[in-house]
Amino acid sequence: MELHRQRLTILHTNDIHSHFEMMGPLAAEIGRLREAAGEEPVLLVDIGDHMDRSAVETEGTLGQANIDIINLTGYDAVTIGNNEGLTFSGDMLSAAYAGIQCPVVCCNVLETATGKPPEWMKRSVVVEKDGIKIGITGATAAFTAFYSLLGWEVGDPEAALREQCRELAAQTDIVLVLSHLGLPADQRLAEVLEGVHAILGGHTHHMLEKPEMICGTAVCGAGKFGRYLGRLVFERLAPGEPFALTEGECTAVDPALADEQILHAAGIHLLHAQEKLSETVAIIDRELPLDVYGESPLGNLLAQAVRRFTGCNLALVNTGQLLGPLPEGEITAGMLHGLCPSPINACTLKLLGKDIRTALEQSLRMEFQDKKIYGYGFRGEVLGSLAVDGLKILYDPKAMPYDNGIAVFVGGEPLEDSKEYTVGTLDMFTFRVGYESIAGGRDPVYLVPHFLRDLLRMELQRPGGLQEADIVRWKAGAY
Repeated sequence: MELHRQRLTILHTNDIHSHFEMMGPLAAEIGRLREAAGEEPVLLVDIGDHMDRSAVETEGTLGQANIDIINLTGYDAVTIGNNEGLTFSGDMLSAAYAGIQCPVVCCNVLETATGKPPEWMKRSVVVEKDGIKIGITGATAAFTAFYSLLGWEVGDPEAALREQCRELAAQTDIVLVLSHLGLPADQRLAEVLEGVHAILGGHTHHMLEKPEMICGTAVCGAGKFGRYLGRLVFERLAPGEPFALTEGECTAVDPALADEQILHAAGIHLLHAQEKLSETVAIIDRELPLDVYGESPLGNLLAQAVRRFTGCNLALVNTGQLLGPLPEGEITAGMLHGLCPSPINACTLKLLGKDIRTALEQSLRMEFQDKKIYGYGFRGEVLGSLAVDGLKILYDPKAMPYDNGIAVFVGGEPLEDSKEYTVGTLDMFTFRVGYESIAGGRDPVYLVPHFLRDLLRMELQRPGGLQEADIVRWKAGAY
């Protein structure tokens, strides 16, 4: 009896984070694998965090550059990550995804106002390739406190996926989950979801050279920044028979590869973005130097900006958010974006005086200042020291670490260790990144959607802001 073998190749990417320099090589490698598959069907999906507003192309086009590249590369379905969901307003996302030529699938995100997914999003979709029905659903990490402020209701991913996968399994040949939840969550899902052939993952930037097989489900991840491309092959011997995984791998993408169409489109978007970001936002009469490892006017300006925006009496920010000094003269939106690219928001916390003191003492130590930070919105290099506003600190540089080496004053009064203060600071710290004593604060209030560069812009335009940035907060010497 003649066999009618069917093969489906699935290609997957994740966490590209607007690395446009790798989108051309990725597209070229995808094209090569499509050609190698011949007449056999190929499905291409992305698992979210394709957009990252630290990139000029994304910031200047509000994601349109990413959507064009997705369209030109020929994706069949995508889901959203936290970089799409948390750093763009609902209107921005609607405008960007209005032009996408493939389904956006995510089953655990609803509009608070309607209780339904936005018009541009589907809970699941069935894609047919050469008679093979592929059911695709997706889910994204439930940063509930942040999403609620942006008008989204984000539900439990497991419960939402369980419902969608049950429905898809009854009507399709292959069920895929696009999971922007992270590897530990994917491993758990593989144990509890039924009828799922593969969980294609992202968020934690994990790269699995071979799929991890858990309860018959292939758990996959293709790293970050477009450096790798994931590939799975499913086969069945005849229509109606179940599909089985026969190949699975992640391969490195050669950055020397080129797709001329992608390169051309990315170049056009870069020019448009640069033009958009050339808007003058301030003209200043002095340079604002930066010292990531100590006090400087630009660090002070950022702390001022956060304190005034949050309405608190004191503010703590890490200087590593800033990537360079601000020159005298014309300041453009693009300069502020380049100087402070992180999609990080201000927040308020209630902190005990002793926790504030601990963070300040730690900020004098090189092991904290030089600490490398990855993720959580941070797009700098090192943590840096703490810049403050509303505080005066006397410190003895010769004192041993934590040996009562500082005296702290709030509004002219000594900081009380047992007293609770409302502090303006950064959402990054609430994830226990950097200065962990700050993360112990109570009642966080996240102030979205403004980024730190937006706050800097406001402070540069405030009369007297530059003069205040010259006032010394940290004074060295024995006391």
